[in-house]
Amino acid sequence: MAKTLTLNSPPPPDGEAPPRRSLVRYQFTVLLLTFLSYAAFHASRKPPSIVKSVLSAHPPFDGPSGPHRLGELDLAFLSVYSISMFFSGQMADRTDLRKFLSLGMLLSGASTAAFGLGYWFDIRHLSFYVLIQVFSGVVQSVGWPCVVAIVGNWFGKSPQKGAIMGIWNSHTSAGNIIGSVLASSILEFGWGWSFLLPALLITMMGFFVWILLVVHPSDVGFDTPATEIEMDDEENIAGAENLNTNRANGDGEEATLLGIDGVKAEFDSGSGSNSALAQTEAIGFLDAWRLPGVAPFACCLFFSKLVAYTFLYWLPFYIRHNGVSGQQLSHKAAGILSTIFDIGGVFGGISAGLISDRLSGRAITSILFLFLSIPSLIIYRAYGDISMKHNIVLMFLSGYFVNGPYSLITTAVASDLGTQESIKGNARALATVTAIIDGTGSVGAALGPLLTGYISTRGWNSVFLMLILSISFAILFLIKIAKAEIISKMGEARLTVHV
Repeated sequence: MAKTLTLNSPPPPDGEAPPRRSLVRYQFTVLLLTFLSYAAFHASRKPPSIVKSVLSAHPPFDGPSGPHRLGELDLAFLSVYSISMFFSGQMADRTDLRKFLSLGMLLSGASTAAFGLGYWFDIRHLSFYVLIQVFSGVVQSVGWPCVVAIVGNWFGKSPQKGAIMGIWNSHTSAGNIIGSVLASSILEFGWGWSFLLPALLITMMGFFVWILLVVHPSDVGFDTPATEIEMDDEENIAGAENLNTNRANGDGEEATLLGIDGVKAEFDSGSGSNSALAQTEAIGFLDAWRLPGVAPFACCLFFSKLVAYTFLYWLPFYIRHNGVSGQQLSHKAAGILSTIFDIGGVFGGISAGLISDRLSGRAITSILFLFLSIPSLIIYRAYGDISMKHNIVLMFLSGYFVNGPYSLITTAVASDLGTQESIKGNARALATVTAIIDGTGSVGAALGPLLTGYISTRGWNSVFLMLILSISFAILFLIKIAKAEIISKMGEARLTVHV
């Protein structure tokens, strides 16, 4: 009969592990700080979409080529962001996450404020705005790998990971809403102010993160998660006990648990009260790409994020130029109305997490949401301008279904893939896997707004056709994984019946 031995890290120096209540408090604080941090990142990205209609009358974005240049401005940010994401993930696995995240937030605040200088100094050179966006892309890429890795440290083993990540990932939509409201509310005083307020917000949050954020449970004395060894006979159990004895005596031998190579734990001789130090090497970039499920989900996110970011950067512009009930809305009204899409995204992300936990199928849930987003976009395009009520309801549904899989893949799926068995327990791979998935998605995010800038000059029906085709491709990449999930569920059902 198989037996299980559990090897835990020794307790803190005072000999007593922190109480459970303290752990919950720390977990809540980490969730809150990382939520607010990434919400601030997204809030600082929102001003360019809010001021697009105003910039279209400001050189160098005026004239017939104005939409093209606005699209190129989005491309400058998102393309650099997507490329930098891969490097940021590698750096996040090798550096102090708290300091790295704080630095990215402070520099993001500086770059957002710098864009607003174009208003006060009446800068009309396209190169100025492009350079600012390039710099912003580099520093903004720091955020996502860091916050996902930190949350993964505290919640990586939770059975309700999908639900937790779904709720937590509403920071994306919350940040978009905050950024839209801040930028829109002050736009009447000049578009430069629309950049200054979000810049101050992320700068302030950067200081809070530097002071308050705890990156890993072990930093405050909590035991690291237990490592279980399944043994099939008494001989193996004795071998495991000998391993513990040798480690306690300070032999410093390399432990291979569940086939985990390269995990070294050194114990001091004596009582064994000193803490054990587990060291693992960060996973290589190409090795992370080869992990099961990483490439399909990354390619799916490419197209899913293409759709989501097209709405992020162009929805206020679309509402402003298409109107509602035959009336053209003001810049402020269009910006605030666009937040309905993000509100729908909040509920969509939470629902996707809950459903995926219930079904134990991330790919099945993603395909379901992607499939339903196609009719929602068609109906929104056809009937969204009939009345304000139609616009709000249909925009909410579009945001619900579009952002659901985007939220699920960038959080719960990335965390699952970054901690799977095939990487042999290497927890430091999480930021790299997260960066690969979101970085690939960000390439699509860069392409969507750029194409929209060109295609929109031919009519918005063409833009929506592009979005529907992108969703269709996203579904195709997950069909094989979804099929495997269904077969697995059917096998479990048969086993339950036989038992």
